[in-house]
Amino acid sequence: MAKRGLIAFACLLLLGLGALFGAGEYLSSPARRQIGAAPADFPASSVTINTVTGPVMGWMVRGTPGAGMVLLLHGVRGNRLHMLGRARFLSRLGYGVLLIDQQAHGESAGERISFGVREADGVRAALAYLRREQPGERIGVIGMSLGAAALVLSKPGRGIDALVIEAMYPTIEEAIENRLRLHLGSAGGALAPLLLWQVPPRLDLTLDQLRPIDAVGALACPTLVVGGEKDEHTSEAETRRIYAAAPEPKQLWIVAGAAHTDFHGVATGEYEMRIGQFMLEHLHASRNSAMQ
Repeated sequence: MAKRGLIAFACLLLLGLGALFGAGEYLSSPARRQIGAAPADFPASSVTINTVTGPVMGWMVRGTPGAGMVLLLHGVRGNRLHMLGRARFLSRLGYGVLLIDQQAHGESAGERISFGVREADGVRAALAYLRREQPGERIGVIGMSLGAAALVLSKPGRGIDALVIEAMYPTIEEAIENRLRLHLGSAGGALAPLLLWQVPPRLDLTLDQLRPIDAVGALACPTLVVGGEKDEHTSEAETRRIYAAAPEPKQLWIVAGAAHTDFHGVATGEYEMRIGQFMLEHLHASRNSAMQ
Protein backbone atom coordinates (compact mmCIF):
# COMPACT_ATOMS: atom_id res chain seq x y z
CA MET A 1 0.00 0.00 0.00
CA ALA A 2 2.84 2.37 0.87
CA LYS A 3 4.42 1.76 -2.51
CA ARG A 4 1.15 2.49 -4.28
CA GLY A 5 0.81 5.68 -2.26
CA LEU A 6 4.27 6.83 -3.28
CA ILE A 7 3.54 6.06 -6.91
CA ALA A 8 0.28 8.00 -6.71
CA PHE A 9 2.05 10.93 -5.05
CA ALA A 10 4.77 10.90 -7.71
CA CYS A 11 2.14 10.90 -10.46
CA LEU A 12 0.30 13.82 -8.88
CA LEU A 13 3.57 15.69 -8.49
CA LEU A 14 4.45 15.14 -12.15
CA LEU A 15 0.98 16.25 -13.20
CA GLY A 16 1.30 19.36 -11.06
CA LEU A 17 4.71 20.20 -12.48
CA GLY A 18 3.38 19.64 -15.98
CA ALA A 19 0.46 21.97 -15.28
CA LEU A 20 2.80 24.68 -14.00
CA PHE A 21 5.03 24.26 -17.04
CA GLY A 22 1.96 24.57 -19.26
CA ALA A 23 0.86 27.67 -17.37
CA GLY A 24 4.26 29.25 -17.96
CA GLU A 25 4.04 28.45 -21.66
CA TYR A 26 0.53 29.89 -21.93
CA LEU A 27 1.31 33.10 -20.04
CA SER A 28 4.28 33.97 -22.25
CA SER A 29 2.96 32.68 -25.58
CA PRO A 30 1.80 35.28 -28.16
CA ALA A 31 -1.81 36.48 -28.02
CA ARG A 32 -2.20 37.31 -31.70
CA ARG A 33 -5.46 38.18 -33.43
CA GLN A 34 -6.46 39.64 -36.78
CA ILE A 35 -8.08 43.01 -36.19
CA GLY A 36 -8.08 45.02 -39.42
CA ALA A 37 -9.57 48.46 -39.91
CA ALA A 38 -11.08 50.58 -37.15
CA PRO A 39 -14.85 50.35 -36.58
CA ALA A 40 -17.05 52.61 -38.69
CA ASP A 41 -18.02 54.70 -35.64
CA PHE A 42 -14.37 55.40 -34.79
CA PRO A 43 -12.76 57.07 -37.82
CA ALA A 44 -9.14 56.16 -37.12
CA SER A 45 -6.38 55.44 -39.60
CA SER A 46 -4.34 52.23 -39.43
CA VAL A 47 -0.68 52.82 -38.56
CA THR A 48 2.46 50.68 -38.63
CA ILE A 49 5.30 51.61 -36.28
CA ASN A 50 8.65 49.91 -36.79
CA THR A 51 10.58 48.62 -33.76
CA VAL A 52 13.66 46.48 -33.16
CA THR A 53 11.44 43.41 -32.72
CA GLY A 54 9.21 44.06 -35.74
CA PRO A 55 6.19 46.19 -36.57
CA VAL A 56 3.72 47.43 -33.99
CA MET A 57 0.25 47.87 -35.41
CA GLY A 58 -2.36 50.37 -34.30
CA TRP A 59 -4.99 52.99 -35.03
CA MET A 60 -4.69 56.74 -34.72
CA VAL A 61 -7.23 59.52 -34.84
CA ARG A 62 -6.20 63.16 -34.78
CA GLY A 63 -7.85 65.55 -32.38
CA THR A 64 -8.43 69.27 -32.01
CA PRO A 65 -5.12 71.12 -32.46
CA GLY A 66 -3.65 71.96 -29.07
CA ALA A 67 -5.83 69.50 -27.17
CA GLY A 68 -3.08 66.88 -26.87
CA MET A 69 -2.57 63.24 -27.84
CA VAL A 70 -3.19 60.16 -25.68
CA LEU A 71 -1.46 56.79 -26.15
CA LEU A 72 -3.57 53.85 -24.98
CA LEU A 73 -1.88 50.62 -23.84
CA HIS A 74 -3.95 47.47 -23.22
CA GLY A 75 -3.45 44.70 -20.67
CA VAL A 76 -1.89 41.26 -20.96
CA ARG A 77 -3.31 38.98 -23.67
CA GLY A 78 -5.47 41.86 -24.90
CA ASN A 79 -5.24 44.18 -27.90
CA ARG A 80 -6.24 47.66 -29.03
CA LEU A 81 -9.93 46.68 -29.19
CA HIS A 82 -9.96 46.54 -25.39
CA MET A 83 -9.13 50.26 -25.24
CA LEU A 84 -11.80 51.42 -27.68
CA GLY A 85 -14.16 52.66 -24.95
CA ARG A 86 -11.46 54.96 -23.62
CA ALA A 87 -10.51 56.03 -27.14
CA ARG A 88 -14.08 57.00 -28.01
CA PHE A 89 -14.59 59.13 -24.93
CA LEU A 90 -11.22 60.88 -25.31
CA SER A 91 -11.90 61.53 -28.98
CA ARG A 92 -15.28 63.06 -28.10
CA LEU A 93 -13.41 65.49 -25.83
CA GLY A 94 -11.15 66.55 -28.71
CA TYR A 95 -8.01 64.58 -27.88
CA GLY A 96 -6.04 62.75 -30.53
CA VAL A 97 -5.67 59.07 -29.72
CA LEU A 98 -3.20 56.32 -30.65
CA LEU A 99 -4.09 52.71 -29.78
CA ILE A 100 -1.48 50.01 -30.37
CA ASP A 101 -1.24 46.26 -30.08
CA GLN A 102 1.72 45.62 -27.82
CA GLN A 103 4.50 43.21 -28.74
CA ALA A 104 3.22 39.65 -29.33
CA HIS A 105 -0.40 40.85 -29.03
CA GLY A 106 -3.03 41.46 -31.69
CA GLU A 107 -1.37 42.12 -35.03
CA SER A 108 2.01 43.22 -33.65
CA ALA A 109 5.19 41.16 -34.02
CA GLY A 110 6.90 39.36 -31.15
CA GLU A 111 7.80 35.84 -30.09
CA ARG A 112 6.95 36.08 -26.39
CA ILE A 113 4.96 38.19 -23.95
CA SER A 114 7.60 39.61 -21.63
CA PHE A 115 5.38 41.34 -19.03
CA GLY A 116 6.49 44.84 -19.94
CA VAL A 117 10.22 44.63 -20.67
CA ARG A 118 10.27 44.15 -24.45
CA GLU A 119 6.82 45.70 -24.78
CA ALA A 120 8.59 48.87 -23.62
CA ASP A 121 10.36 48.99 -27.00
CA GLY A 122 6.98 49.38 -28.70
CA VAL A 123 5.99 52.09 -26.23
CA ARG A 124 9.17 54.06 -26.99
CA ALA A 125 8.55 53.70 -30.71
CA ALA A 126 4.91 54.79 -30.35
CA LEU A 127 5.90 57.89 -28.37
CA ALA A 128 8.53 58.77 -30.99
CA TYR A 129 5.89 58.29 -33.69
CA LEU A 130 3.53 60.71 -31.94
CA ARG A 131 6.25 63.31 -31.60
CA ARG A 132 6.99 63.05 -35.34
CA GLU A 133 3.38 63.00 -36.48
CA GLN A 134 1.98 65.52 -33.99
CA PRO A 135 4.82 67.93 -33.20
CA GLY A 136 3.98 70.42 -30.49
CA GLU A 137 1.14 68.37 -29.01
CA ARG A 138 1.41 67.38 -25.36
CA ILE A 139 1.29 63.61 -24.82
CA GLY A 140 -0.61 61.61 -22.24
CA VAL A 141 -0.59 57.85 -21.70
CA ILE A 142 -3.14 55.49 -20.18
CA GLY A 143 -1.67 52.08 -19.42
CA MET A 144 -3.74 49.17 -18.16
CA SER A 145 -1.94 46.40 -16.23
CA LEU A 146 0.73 45.15 -18.67
CA GLY A 147 0.39 48.42 -20.59
CA ALA A 148 1.20 50.41 -17.47
CA ALA A 149 4.23 48.22 -16.75
CA ALA A 150 5.47 48.63 -20.33
CA LEU A 151 5.20 52.41 -20.10
CA VAL A 152 6.96 52.62 -16.72
CA LEU A 153 9.71 50.24 -17.85
CA SER A 154 10.20 52.32 -21.02
CA LYS A 155 11.52 55.07 -18.70
CA PRO A 156 9.95 57.95 -20.66
CA GLY A 157 11.46 60.71 -18.52
CA ARG A 158 10.16 64.05 -19.75
CA GLY A 159 8.91 62.49 -22.98
CA ILE A 160 5.32 62.47 -21.72
CA ASP A 161 3.19 65.07 -19.96
CA ALA A 162 0.61 62.98 -18.09
CA LEU A 163 0.28 59.32 -17.12
CA VAL A 164 -2.55 57.12 -15.85
CA ILE A 165 -1.36 53.83 -14.32
CA GLU A 166 -4.16 51.27 -13.99
CA ALA A 167 -3.82 48.01 -12.00
CA MET A 168 -0.08 47.65 -12.58
CA TYR A 169 1.77 44.82 -10.88
CA PRO A 170 4.65 46.01 -8.64
CA THR A 171 6.93 42.97 -9.07
CA ILE A 172 6.67 39.75 -11.08
CA GLU A 173 7.02 37.75 -7.86
CA GLU A 174 3.89 39.34 -6.39
CA ALA A 175 2.00 39.10 -9.68
CA ILE A 176 2.58 35.35 -9.93
CA GLU A 177 1.97 34.64 -6.24
CA ASN A 178 -1.33 36.56 -6.32
CA ARG A 179 -2.58 34.66 -9.35
CA LEU A 180 -1.61 31.26 -7.99
CA ARG A 181 -3.30 31.99 -4.65
CA LEU A 182 -6.40 33.18 -6.49
CA HIS A 183 -6.69 29.89 -8.39
CA LEU A 184 -5.14 27.39 -5.94
CA GLY A 185 -5.76 28.91 -2.53
CA SER A 186 -3.11 29.27 0.17
CA ALA A 187 -1.00 26.49 -1.36
CA GLY A 188 -0.58 28.56 -4.53
CA GLY A 189 2.00 30.86 -3.00
CA ALA A 190 4.30 27.92 -2.28
CA LEU A 191 4.23 26.95 -5.96
CA ALA A 192 5.23 30.42 -7.19
CA PRO A 193 8.98 29.61 -7.32
CA LEU A 194 8.26 26.88 -9.88
CA LEU A 195 6.71 29.45 -12.23
CA LEU A 196 9.27 32.13 -11.45
CA TRP A 197 12.07 29.68 -12.23
CA GLN A 198 10.76 29.51 -15.83
CA VAL A 199 11.03 33.25 -16.48
CA PRO A 200 14.77 33.60 -17.21
CA PRO A 201 15.09 30.65 -19.64
CA ARG A 202 11.79 31.38 -21.41
CA LEU A 203 12.22 35.12 -21.79
CA ASP A 204 15.98 35.64 -21.45
CA LEU A 205 15.26 38.14 -18.68
CA THR A 206 16.08 38.38 -15.01
CA LEU A 207 13.44 38.76 -12.32
CA ASP A 208 15.05 42.08 -11.38
CA GLN A 209 14.05 43.44 -14.80
CA LEU A 210 10.40 42.71 -13.96
CA ARG A 211 9.95 45.17 -11.12
CA PRO A 212 7.99 48.18 -12.46
CA ILE A 213 7.72 49.64 -8.98
CA ASP A 214 11.49 50.25 -9.03
CA ALA A 215 11.12 52.44 -12.13
CA VAL A 216 8.15 54.48 -10.89
CA GLY A 217 10.36 56.89 -8.99
CA ALA A 218 12.00 58.02 -12.24
CA LEU A 219 8.72 59.27 -13.72
CA ALA A 220 8.82 62.98 -14.50
CA CYS A 221 5.19 63.88 -15.18
CA PRO A 222 1.91 64.18 -13.28
CA THR A 223 0.67 60.65 -12.53
CA LEU A 224 -2.74 59.25 -11.63
CA VAL A 225 -2.51 55.79 -10.04
CA VAL A 226 -5.71 53.73 -10.26
CA GLY A 227 -6.49 50.41 -8.59
CA GLY A 228 -9.46 48.24 -7.73
CA GLU A 229 -10.70 47.94 -4.16
CA LYS A 230 -11.38 44.20 -4.68
CA ASP A 231 -8.51 43.45 -7.08
CA GLU A 232 -6.86 40.12 -6.19
CA HIS A 233 -4.32 40.31 -9.04
CA THR A 234 -2.89 43.67 -7.95
CA SER A 235 -4.14 44.33 -4.45
CA GLU A 236 -5.14 47.71 -3.10
CA ALA A 237 -2.11 47.58 -0.80
CA GLU A 238 0.18 47.01 -3.79
CA THR A 239 -1.46 49.88 -5.68
CA ARG A 240 -0.87 52.14 -2.69
CA ARG A 241 2.80 51.12 -2.63
CA ILE A 242 3.10 52.09 -6.29
CA TYR A 243 1.45 55.42 -5.52
CA ALA A 244 3.86 55.99 -2.62
CA ALA A 245 6.82 55.31 -4.92
CA ALA A 246 5.67 57.81 -7.57
CA PRO A 247 7.01 61.38 -7.40
CA GLU A 248 4.78 64.42 -7.07
CA PRO A 249 2.54 65.63 -8.57
CA LYS A 250 0.39 62.53 -8.24
CA GLN A 251 -3.15 61.39 -7.50
CA LEU A 252 -4.65 58.12 -6.27
CA TRP A 253 -8.03 56.63 -7.13
CA ILE A 254 -9.17 53.32 -5.63
CA VAL A 255 -12.24 52.24 -7.61
CA ALA A 256 -14.88 51.11 -5.12
CA GLY A 257 -15.88 47.47 -5.52
CA ALA A 258 -13.73 46.92 -8.62
CA ALA A 259 -11.62 43.83 -9.27
CA HIS A 260 -8.82 43.45 -11.86
CA THR A 261 -11.02 44.67 -14.66
CA ASP A 262 -11.78 47.42 -17.15
CA PHE A 263 -12.26 50.39 -14.82
CA HIS A 264 -13.79 52.41 -17.64
CA GLY A 265 -16.40 49.71 -18.12
CA VAL A 266 -17.37 49.31 -14.45
CA ALA A 267 -17.29 52.98 -13.40
CA THR A 268 -17.84 54.76 -16.72
CA GLY A 269 -19.20 58.07 -15.48
CA GLU A 270 -16.64 58.58 -12.72
CA TYR A 271 -13.82 57.30 -14.92
CA GLU A 272 -14.60 59.77 -17.70
CA MET A 273 -14.96 62.62 -15.21
CA ARG A 274 -11.68 61.90 -13.41
CA ILE A 275 -9.53 61.02 -16.42
CA GLY A 276 -11.07 63.78 -18.53
CA GLN A 277 -10.25 66.37 -15.88
CA PHE A 278 -6.73 64.97 -15.38
CA MET A 279 -5.95 65.13 -19.10
CA LEU A 280 -7.49 68.60 -19.43
CA GLU A 281 -5.26 69.92 -16.63
CA HIS A 282 -2.05 68.52 -18.07
CA LEU A 283 -2.46 68.26 -21.85
CA HIS A 284 -4.63 71.08 -23.15
CA ALA A 285 -2.37 73.79 -24.56
CA SER A 286 -4.63 76.74 -23.70
CA ARG A 287 -5.00 75.66 -20.07
CA ASN A 288 -1.29 75.01 -19.63
CA SER A 289 -0.44 78.39 -21.20
CA ALA A 290 -2.75 80.13 -18.75
CA MET A 291 -1.12 78.37 -15.80
CA GLN A 292 2.43 79.39 -16.79
